[in-house]
Amino acid sequence: MANHKSAVKRHKQSLNRAARNKIARTRVKNAVKAVRAAVLSKDKAGAESLLSTAASVLSKAAGKKAIHRRKAARKLSRLTKAVNAVSA
Repeated sequence: MANHKSAVKRHKQSLNRAARNKIARTRVKNAVKAVRAAVLSKDKAGAESLLSTAASVLSKAAGKKAIHRRKAARKLSRLTKAVNAVSA
């Protein structure tokens, strides 16, 4: 454990940030999972609405640096391709 007052504060801050990042990453995983489930069930309209939600979640997570911006772009691109491949 840290001995200096500033080191104790930094440790607390890092724990808070780690918890915040974990929440953001979990939201990303759940949003992506929901879109993939809609794609598997061939629900085009549902998948498109979930895709818009997932895009928002991904951009927020990337903006907060919980995930890398290119990872967010890659995930969004692949999800969009999957949704567009679903026959209407």
